[in-house]
Formats: sequence, structure tokens, C-alpha cells
Amino acid sequence: MKRKSLTIALLALATGVMAQSVDDGLKHLYYGKYQSAKQDLEKVVAAKANDDRGYYYLGIAELGLENQAGAAAAFQKGLQAVPNSPLLTVGAGRIDLLKGDAAAAKQKFETAITATKNKNGEVARAVADANTEVKGGDRAYALKVMETLLNNEGAKKKEIYNATAADYIELGDALRYLGGENGGKAIASYEKAIDLDPKNAEAIMKQGLVNYNAKLKQQALGDWVRATTTDPQYGPAFFELYSFYFTPRADQLDISKAKDYLQKYLAVADPTDKVGNEYYLAAITFFNKDYDEAINKAKALMPVANEVFQGKLTRLIGDAYLQKGDSLNAQKTMDEYVAKVGDAKLVVDDYKLLSEIYGRMKFADSTAQVQNDTKALTYLEKYATSDTTKDADRFESVAKAYAAAHVYDKAGDWYQRLLDLKLEKKENPSAIDYYNVGLNYYRGSASEAGTDTTLLNRADTAFGRLAEKFPDITTGHYWRGMANAGKDVEAKTGVALPYFEKYITMAESDPAKNKAGLVKAYTYIMVYYYNTDDKANLQKYMDKVLPLDPNNEAAKAIKENLASKTGTGAKATK
Repeated sequence: MKRKSLTIALLALATGVMAQSVDDGLKHLYYGKYQSAKQDLEKVVAAKANDDRGYYYLGIAELGLENQAGAAAAFQKGLQAVPNSPLLTVGAGRIDLLKGDAAAAKQKFETAITATKNKNGEVARAVADANTEVKGGDRAYALKVMETLLNNEGAKKKEIYNATAADYIELGDALRYLGGENGGKAIASYEKAIDLDPKNAEAIMKQGLVNYNAKLKQQALGDWVRATTTDPQYGPAFFELYSFYFTPRADQLDISKAKDYLQKYLAVADPTDKVGNEYYLAAITFFNKDYDEAINKAKALMPVANEVFQGKLTRLIGDAYLQKGDSLNAQKTMDEYVAKVGDAKLVVDDYKLLSEIYGRMKFADSTAQVQNDTKALTYLEKYATSDTTKDADRFESVAKAYAAAHVYDKAGDWYQRLLDLKLEKKENPSAIDYYNVGLNYYRGSASEAGTDTTLLNRADTAFGRLAEKFPDITTGHYWRGMANAGKDVEAKTGVALPYFEKYITMAESDPAKNKAGLVKAYTYIMVYYYNTDDKANLQKYMDKVLPLDPNNEAAKAIKENLASKTGTGAKATK
């Protein structure tokens, strides 16, 4: 026996294989060290060709390195060695999802779940993870799988499943991705994971993701910092802090803090991931505003980078050119990249950078400028819609850009989408949300071709909702009057009358503050009563408008017309 053990030990020393285990790979995966995990797991499957767990987690490591082809190869090689492995069947289903074939993926997931009677935690977590993390996954199905796994109701003693921290993290992920009212349940699920494993930094970090999604940004920051103090080696939490401060939002962007957290991340990052680490070192030179050095570092990395990192490096180079004021080279860099990879492979950050580049470019030729501005706005729209994430800030940025470009109908559309998104997320839109929709449709209704009544009707609807939701402020009533007056510019039908009358009852308490609005409302009603030959009401509103606007053009015209009819004027002309 001793001789045999010695032989095994010598083989392990010679090959370095036996020192590695699936657990070693899992530990690296937990810390986000995908290259190290890949190296460990390659040794595992080389030593034991029928280790389905080794092949599965090797595929997950490849996906962490954004190498889908490598992941697919690992799963398929594993299935050749272990044809009926439920875990590898799930891996193959995950590849189907990544390719957009949800039906084929679901069939494989169901096969794996049936084979294990949904009582194998590793398989259930794999199914749930695929459906939460991959675009096109069935988040409700992920939740059902995890709830069924953890539900021991009616189970015999030998069938009872003992939940792990990993199970509750996966359950929390399913709830988090479903969003809405599930956020609180996700937090509670992560808390159960922490109860089982108090040092689990992943669960703490993911509580931060829930809080960030709920716009509780200070709580999110607190969670991420707590994750780093709970486990100072947990790189993903440092990366979340870096990403938070690098996000270009008024209440987040802080380049100094972003740089600090990136450096902390690199201090614990995977030392074997040379390209990734060098890329982030180049990013630090970018943060230091040493744009030429950032460009040189990024260009030097290009030959050894995979397709995904080539995209990241290209964006870094393009952004560095843009920040140093070289818009032409920024445009050239990104346009060449678009031509090389095609639109299908562009990601949300590509569209964002392209919109910024074209937004800054100026041409003496007006036609060229219009074409350029149109391209900038098109890229901005793609930035807002290029993934399944519905982001209110992105929608608002598009709406503001169209408004600034005086393309008011499109601005109205995007403000409407923003309003709809807030309602979908069960947020409470403010008065300004309704106002922005109506105002931009109202502005867009006027053109050289004439009045667009379709847009006026949309404006009327938006202002009507504003008046309904906020009846105690004048804005909705006034602008509903204006929208309807736009459809009755000669004040002959009186369609705007009830809205202006409502506005007047509210605004007359402070005529100095509401002078401009009162003049508009009084004038419309005055002209309407002139058109209907209602002399008493005509006089009433003339008496209201002239003290506020003595040179009112409509009042002057009415006086002149009445005077010409009578030859001497009338009481209404005083």
C-alpha cells in the first residue's frame, strides 16, 4: 500500500495534476479569477476524463473569460465522456440560450431537472443561474426551480434537502432579476445565505445590487464596502465599487474614487489574467488623463487580446482620443471597429461612445452637420435600447438630446417611454414627467407644413393626465387649454374654454405670478365670445385682459372691428 501511495504521490509531483481539484476551481470562480479556475479545471479533466463537474465548471470559467466557443467545447467534450450528465446537459442548454434558442435550452433544462427529481442542488443552481444571467432566460422558471428544490413539504426524512448558502444566493438572484416587489424577498434570501455562512461576501455584495436597482445607492455602497471588509480578497465587490464611481451619472461619477477602487481590485485580481489586468492598468492611465499613454498601452495589447477585450481596448482608445480633443481620430477608431465587427456585435458601451463622438463633431456645412447630428441621435437611441435592461437614465438622456436638437415629436415619444417605464416599475411619476411628454408633443405640433393635430391630441392626453394626477396645480389645466387652443386657433369652437376657465379659477388668486398664462387664457376666451357675438362676456374678459396687457393685439383688433361696424364704437370698446 505504501508503495502504491508513493507512486501516486510521485505522479502528482511530476504532472501537477492531482494537486488540483474541482473545489480549487470553484474557489477561483467565487473570487472571479476565471483564468486561474480554467487552469485548475483543465488539470482536473486531464486527470479524470469522466469528471462531469470538472467539465461543467471549466465551461463556466470559459464563460467568465467571455469565451463562448471554449465553453461550448468544454460542455460537449464532457458530454462525450459522460453522455447522460444532468449538469453538462444544463451547460449545453446554457449555450443554446446564448445562441438565442430558448426552446432547445428549456428542453435540456427539463431533462436535467427530471433526471435529478429537482433534488440536486448543483443541477438546480445551474439551471437557475443560466435562466437569470443569460439574456432570453426564463426568470420565473429559475425561481420555480429553486423554490421546488428548497421546499421539503411532505418529504420523507431521507428525501429532505438541506439548503446551502449557495442555494439561497441563487434563489436571491432569481428574485433580484425578477425585480419589482421581489427585491425585499431577494434581500431576505441573501440574508439566509449569510446566516449559514457569515463570511460569504458574495451574498453581501448582491444585497448591494438589489439596493442599487431600487435606487438606494448609499445602502448599496454600504453593502459593497461591507463585502470588502468581510472578505478583503473578494475582488468582485471592489469591482462593483469601481463601476459605481465610473458610471457617468451626477450622483455617482467620481474618477478619483473609481481609480482608487480599481487599484484595490487589481491588488486582489487574478494574477494569471494578463490581458485583463493590463487592460485595467491602461484604464488607470486614462483616469490619470495620460491619454497618449492609455492609447499606447491599449494598442500594444491588441495583438494578444481576444475578441471581447479587443472591443474594450478599442473603446478605451476611442474615448482617450475623444477626451484629448481629437474627435476625428476617435471617429476613425470607432468607425473602423464597427466596419470590422458589424452592428450585431456592438454592445451598449459602443453605442454610448459613438453617440458622444458624433455629438461633439462640428461641420461648417449645414447639411453635413444635420447628417452628423442624426447619426449621433441614432446611436443614442441604440444605446438606450440595445439590451433588455430598461434604464430610466438612458431613456431620459435620449429624450433630452432630441429636445435639444428641436426634434420635439421624438422627444415626446422618449419622455412617454420614460413615463411608461416608471409606471411599469411601480414608481410614482412626478408632475414634470407628464409635463415633459405634453410640452414636447405640443412644441412638435407646429411646423412649416402646418399644425399637426395628431401631436396636439397626444399633448392634450398628456396634459389631461397631468391635470388628473395633480389637480391642485395649474399646469395641467393651463396646458390642456393651450393644446386645445392649438386646434382652434381662431377661437371659433371654444374647445379650449373649459380648461382655460378651470385654470383661471386657480390662477386669479395670484395674477402677478400667473400673468402670462392669464393673458393667454383671457385672450382666447375673449376672442371666442367676440366670435359668438356674446357682448356681455366679451366685455367681461376684455376688462380682465387689458389691465394685465394694455397693448393686447387681439383686444385692439376687436375694438377696431366693433368701431367699424357701428361707426361710433361700442360700450365694449372702452
